[in-house]
Amino acid sequence: MVQQTVIVGTLALAQALIILTAGIDLSIGSLMIFGQMLMANLAVSAMASNVLPIAGQNPYLAIFLGILAATAFGALNGFLIVRFGLPPFIVTLGTWSVFMGLTLILFKARTIQGKEMPETMLVLGEGISIGPFFLTFGLLLMFSLYAIVAWALRNTAWGKHVYAVGDDPVAAKLTGINTNGVLFSVYLVAGLIMGIAAFVTIGRVGSASPNVDPMLNLQTITAVVIGGVSLFGGRGAVVGALLGATIVVAVEMGLSLAGVDQAYRTAAIGVLVIIAVGIDQWIGKVKI
Repeated sequence: MVQQTVIVGTLALAQALIILTAGIDLSIGSLMIFGQMLMANLAVSAMASNVLPIAGQNPYLAIFLGILAATAFGALNGFLIVRFGLPPFIVTLGTWSVFMGLTLILFKARTIQGKEMPETMLVLGEGISIGPFFLTFGLLLMFSLYAIVAWALRNTAWGKHVYAVGDDPVAAKLTGINTNGVLFSVYLVAGLIMGIAAFVTIGRVGSASPNVDPMLNLQTITAVVIGGVSLFGGRGAVVGALLGATIVVAVEMGLSLAGVDQAYRTAAIGVLVIIAVGIDQWIGKVKI
């Protein structure tokens, strides 16, 4: 079950950072998919059928450019929000469509199979055995990302500024915090994490497809809220997002093993997020 959590869990970390600033990212799934499709299309063998002229590149270059593209798109979200004062919900809803459209236009919706790519592209799907447990390198990378971000939020001025901006941006600005700079940096870091998640996904799935999981946006939001990060910003720990991702995956796996139809499993995730948001709002009112 923990292995199944690696994709949602990694993306939930990026979503948690953004939600801590009282924002939300609806483009997170399509941005990650664009990153993995770019990596795969660059690294796929030039001898494979129906590939782009850019195929056959060094796999390390492909990984770097995929992560760089995701980081740049995350920065684009931040720029639009900060520069023009647009709501994160509207900006990321628009860029979700843009990123997915670019994926379909540039890469022709072609799935790149693992056997068509160098082994380097699939390395995060490999791992090590510790007693009876097998831990993939992708899973270990996810844990490392959580540890780094949690440490940064707890022990650096940047982390304290993220919480301050999410709690009350006006008060944060009056205390001398560069709120626009903090917001932009959060979307930039989130984009970087999404790029890493793209590489993790290729290793986990063993291929690159534009149809990885259409529910990623909802799953990450649900995971973050269930994990105790407030949708209203300024409250919660990113490590909770990992616990929330595990709960989301456990619910889906349990319903699947019980033979519940996919439509009902999808509805169950929606119910989870509504309940979690309701509890979060109730906690906020009680504290007031």
